[in-house]
Amino acid sequence: MPARDAEAAQAAADGNCDRSIPVHRMRPGDHAFVSYDDDETRWEVLTAFTWLGLARGEKVIVLPPPGVPEYEVLDRLDAGSPAVAAARRRGQLVISSMAQLIAPDREFTAERQMFRLAEEAARAIRDGYRALRAFIDMHWVAALGAAIAAMEHRETHAAHLFTGHPYSEICAYDRRAFTAETLRAMARAHPRNLMERLGSLRAGYPLPQLLHLSGEADAATRERFTAALREAVDRTSVHRRLTVDLTDLHFLSFGCAGDLLSIAHGATGHERITVLCDSYLSLTLRRLGADAVPHLTLAEGRPRC
Repeated sequence: MPARDAEAAQAAADGNCDRSIPVHRMRPGDHAFVSYDDDETRWEVLTAFTWLGLARGEKVIVLPPPGVPEYEVLDRLDAGSPAVAAARRRGQLVISSMAQLIAPDREFTAERQMFRLAEEAARAIRDGYRALRAFIDMHWVAALGAAIAAMEHRETHAAHLFTGHPYSEICAYDRRAFTAETLRAMARAHPRNLMERLGSLRAGYPLPQLLHLSGEADAATRERFTAALREAVDRTSVHRRLTVDLTDLHFLSFGCAGDLLSIAHGATGHERITVLCDSYLSLTLRRLGADAVPHLTLAEGRPRC
């Protein structure tokens, strides 16, 4: 895939910044798109997704790229720990394939695949797990000779699998194997877009006066974090109101939290700056002096956009 197509595909995902989350934020009911252009990135996302699921008492099904042997998947996930092998033995971790999932059918249909996934989710609950999560590498499409249209139909008609159900799924698209047009369509089709790199920070504007930050705000991303905040203050200087959405931050360091309060305190031209966050971040910011910033409001919940 040409570099410009890869960049365009990633930009399509970036454009969905109001729905972009780090993999750590995946919860039952989430249907997420992620794209990659190198195998190490795929392994990083898969490993984090798997370990988080096991730790949360969920069953995990992994459908790696066809041709990747099971022992390689387990070796990548294990990292010298016996926990993965133990999860495999007790059935909490399953390495499978799309061909195995839809068997005895040999031809892919969206109806058969979704029926089987619903079956597996129900079975996971019966077996005592809190939910089922699946990582599906989309190389299966070419391996089964499935039509791109059939795949797209499935991705855009799967809401019933997720809404109110104990099932989450990552669909991983190799940007070297799909066209930029397909990747753009699939990024839009998924309710969630995952950040490609672990430990990164993404900033975007779902609405003109709403800054959305997702990922990790720590020492490595502190400069980007503060730059995004300062830019947001500048962009909203006329309206004099700004909302900063931190609900998709996986981590906020004390240093970055302090920077947030300092920048908000210095934005004297603003009538109000609202920070959306969870209860833990709200408590952290209050302990660092948020209540002393006159025009700063902390609110729990997500923005309406």
